[in-house]
Amino acid sequence: MAITLGELAVRHGLELAGDPEATVTAVATLQAATPGTLAFFANPRYRRQLAATRATAVVLAREALPDCPVAALIAANPYAAYARVAAALHPQPAVVPGVAPGACVDPQAVVDASAWIGPGAVVGPRAVIGARVSVGPGCVIESGAQIGDDCRLQANVTIGHGAVIGCRCVFKPGAVVGSDGFGFARDVDGYVKVPQLGGVRLGDDVEVGANSTIDRGAIEDTVIEEGVKLDNLVQVGHNCRIGAHTVLAGCVGVSGSTVIGRRCMIGGAVGFAGHLEVGDDVVVTGYSLVSRSLRGPGVYSSGIPVSEAAAWRRSVARLRRLGRSQPPGDDA
Repeated sequence: MAITLGELAVRHGLELAGDPEATVTAVATLQAATPGTLAFFANPRYRRQLAATRATAVVLAREALPDCPVAALIAANPYAAYARVAAALHPQPAVVPGVAPGACVDPQAVVDASAWIGPGAVVGPRAVIGARVSVGPGCVIESGAQIGDDCRLQANVTIGHGAVIGCRCVFKPGAVVGSDGFGFARDVDGYVKVPQLGGVRLGDDVEVGANSTIDRGAIEDTVIEEGVKLDNLVQVGHNCRIGAHTVLAGCVGVSGSTVIGRRCMIGGAVGFAGHLEVGDDVVVTGYSLVSRSLRGPGVYSSGIPVSEAAAWRRSVARLRRLGRSQPPGDDA
């Protein structure tokens, strides 16, 4: 769809440097942009591409304006502004109401007339599906689950029994919310399964990536607060609580009963031991192991970056020697 730069500036509270009647229909990278497209500039590494861009307009910060050869939409946070503009130029398709052939909706389920239930989807008894919800092919909504308005479930998503989902949540293919937590009691002849009797509650505007899993609580609920974003292949154990607007990158593993605060940023493949507390505004860099609580805001790291194999072995050998007692007078 074509939108004028003047309309974009007014709609998103941006300052325009250029012709307000110029139109854009799509977004593109600085390098690949052509007339009629909009790009963004937020990384100084791409200054040369900015100078040579053929985009109709670029979203950028004020200090970059002298280097921009085309119209500009000036923003304090160019990336966030670009995201909003891109959503306006490339809107999600509207939900077409109805129940597709092959879907199975229990007579006791409550499905809003504006929702769509895709082919092969199953909606269990007493489940509640809100307005304009899109339930993709092969999804399973188990008994008593509640899905808030404007949620989008892509293919093969499972929402476990009794789970409560807020509004405008997005679930990528294969996501599972409300499966049993990993609870077993050790006995003399093996393990006894501990019944997982709690639920899962998700706030508004949560996004759950492809093949990510959120386990139900053992007794109390697992809670994901509003605005949390989970990347692909994230595991959240039973009875965890993740604070509002926290983001977890791919392959993060959060062991049971861990509490993560608000506005945290957790890098890829970070592992959390169970029963920990992480405060608000904590950043954990990728591949870190969190084995103790992190109560204050800050940036935390563990893990050693890759190096040449022989150098790595020498470093590990030195680390192992650190804990050994040295003979008196031996400074080696």
